[in-house]
Amino acid sequence: MEPRTKVGGRRNTEEGSASVGERPREPELPLVTRVWRMVQRLVLTSWPIVRYVAGFALVGVAVWVLVSHGDELSGLPDVLKRLSWGWVLLAVLAELLSYICFARMQLELLRSGGLDVPMFPLVKMTFAAQALGNSLPGGTAVSAVYGFRWFRRFGASNGLAGWSAAGTVVASGVSLTLVAAIGLALAASQGASLDLVPAIVGTLLIAIGLGALFVYERPLFVAVSALLRASRRISGKPRGDTSAQIERVIGSITSVRLTWRQIGRILLWGTSNWLFDCACFAMMFPAIHSPIPWEGLLLAYGAGQLAAALPITPGGLGAVEGSITIALVEFGGAQVATVDAVLLYRLVSFWLVLLVGWAICGELAFEVRAGRWRRQALLTPVEAGPGSEAVSQLPGSPQGREP
Repeated sequence: MEPRTKVGGRRNTEEGSASVGERPREPELPLVTRVWRMVQRLVLTSWPIVRYVAGFALVGVAVWVLVSHGDELSGLPDVLKRLSWGWVLLAVLAELLSYICFARMQLELLRSGGLDVPMFPLVKMTFAAQALGNSLPGGTAVSAVYGFRWFRRFGASNGLAGWSAAGTVVASGVSLTLVAAIGLALAASQGASLDLVPAIVGTLLIAIGLGALFVYERPLFVAVSALLRASRRISGKPRGDTSAQIERVIGSITSVRLTWRQIGRILLWGTSNWLFDCACFAMMFPAIHSPIPWEGLLLAYGAGQLAAALPITPGGLGAVEGSITIALVEFGGAQVATVDAVLLYRLVSFWLVLLVGWAICGELAFEVRAGRWRRQALLTPVEAGPGSEAVSQLPGSPQGREP
């Protein structure tokens, strides 16, 4: 009996040590997750080549577009010869006021978290971010990241900077849909809407729904829960406690509480941004000695800018020109005058802003290297925002914003 016990004990010990040494087998992943990871690896390995191929393809497409539209661009020198430059200068001033209003909208978002930022650097950052957004497909995300880093340099906490960057996108979208809805109402009162009622009303409802996620926690909880569960079902990520992840996401989005007065000011500055930009477009008609087509002007402008929001071409290049021109011609505008006015408007609102924005982007980069701003944006000392003590020390700081 004793040898059997020893052998049995030795066998059990060996089996136990073998089971301890072996790595437990991971459960087999679903087919959708395995396919998704294969696609991710393929994209990551082939991205350097795809980037250069896509760059050459975009250059080729741009050359083809210029050549195929040579007849339209050939008339530009004649248009410039008969310009009324006083109206052009007023249009440039309106575009500048548009960007100042956009910067004020961002300032209101930052002030909601207790941070006051100098206006001039914020306007410069706005031009630079817009140049980045107009230079790349999907530039809205690049612009938002650029804005986040500068919000951090201005002294915002990570929570306030992220919330303000996301709030800028949402507030700008809601303001644009409001402008388009006003234009639709004005056009419908004159008996013309170009069958845009379902599209604009649907866009307005979506924009209001996104804005509500920044105000009310219950719909935000439902949306975040659905997105996290769908992501986990498709890609297997994020791992961990779903409830804790939902609370963390909701906490970052609702880190700043807005009052109705603050919401009103944010939307006022956002709407003013679009209206001044529309005024820049309207002034191009008297600049070419043509009457302003007031009927449908705001609707055509809003529809064109909504088309530009689609991440197809950088800055909506081509989408804005085509949408505004087609809409105004449908409203009875003169085709030649409309094409000339739209072309001049885009020279100011897109190309001029692109040049100025990249120049300012270089200047800001030089200021960072010179030491005026911290090079590592995320290491900037926090002055205000969730997670900082500065919020509670600010005079008149609203309740509900302390960590």
